[in-house]
Amino acid sequence: MGNDQPSTALDWRWHDENGFRRVVNVAGTMTGLGASVAPTPEVSGETAAATERFVDMHELQALASRTITELTGAEAGCLTASAGAGISLAVAACITGLDPARVEALPLNPGPKSGVAVQMGHLCEYGSSITTGVALAGANVRIAGTATLCKDFQLSAVLDENTAAALYVVSHHVVHYGQIPFERFARLAHEKGVPVIVDAASEYDLRGFLEKGADLVIYSGHKFLGGPTSGIIAGRRDLVRACYLQNIGIGRGMKIGKESIMGAIAAMRAWMKRDHAAIRARETAALELWREALSDLPGISAYRVPDPTGNPLERLQVDVDPDKAGAGAPVITAALGRRDPAIIVRGHEAELGYFQLDPCNLLPGHAELVAAALRDEISRGAWEGIDPEEALASARNGGTEGYLRWLGNG
Repeated sequence: MGNDQPSTALDWRWHDENGFRRVVNVAGTMTGLGASVAPTPEVSGETAAATERFVDMHELQALASRTITELTGAEAGCLTASAGAGISLAVAACITGLDPARVEALPLNPGPKSGVAVQMGHLCEYGSSITTGVALAGANVRIAGTATLCKDFQLSAVLDENTAAALYVVSHHVVHYGQIPFERFARLAHEKGVPVIVDAASEYDLRGFLEKGADLVIYSGHKFLGGPTSGIIAGRRDLVRACYLQNIGIGRGMKIGKESIMGAIAAMRAWMKRDHAAIRARETAALELWREALSDLPGISAYRVPDPTGNPLERLQVDVDPDKAGAGAPVITAALGRRDPAIIVRGHEAELGYFQLDPCNLLPGHAELVAAALRDEISRGAWEGIDPEEALASARNGGTEGYLRWLGNG
């Protein structure tokens, strides 16, 4: 959250008038919950203002490029529909360069130089799969190593004359041991003349990857930045221009509107002025509030943990002993999610016996609401109607089940 937070966070009229579930987000910047909220009034204002005006879209994207350059230190940048779209466009750009005929040939006829080298441990899912993002550009994944180990020679073996790009994924979803670290990965790729793409959708570090050798880096404009749904592509000028050229090809279905571009520009400007220390202080206060609320509950151990990819934030990890607490982490996660308002926790690793609470998207009053809900839910132990096996399956399958259920009973 930014410095200026809405003053009506506990006013649920918008949800009620539209028939939506009331939701408190302590899961993080999750797309399924809308990712984030605007950090400042300027973000909402610039987004709304753009809807009332016409503009030359190339000029608008040029302004976005200048803003991205200021934010990241890149030679150039452009905006697209999402970070997922950015992966496909970046891969396509490395295949086609600035040849419009080759752009129009994708994805059906990419040519022989269309391989993308990826460590197997980085082939994760983030709602869709990395493999799908690559394939949408007409490229094919060239897997290096195994799920838990990638050796230098295994990466080098898939970096040849038919490799268009090497993709490095930064995410809490990837395997965090046995992988080639980024600077070494980039050096090995560049030794073979292969450009390096970094998927850093949820990262705070907006300069480090470019400084350490990335040719293109992809960020989300609507996660930590708090802008409208958008993807940011930053990097080498020639490759960014090639990404933008994909709008006459596969990028047409990934285009971004004027309102989202202006909102994303405002969010980037706000990020550069944001008081990050004050935000960390508010987040820490919430973590301590929750830790204290859970401190005397049987079977519950709560403590602060760092972000696995090195972002400057912490979460509260709640370890659950089901024999003492009366239920396991998947059941407690499900019980919190069926409350009104629903408390949506970070539960994708509930099968390991814990869930986490993320304070990065808190609105005023929500920290206290979460603390009360945690104590009430766990101390009452009212788990009726929650099947432990189904709760565990839901933690694994929930991302797909929501789409399958949508309009299914209508």
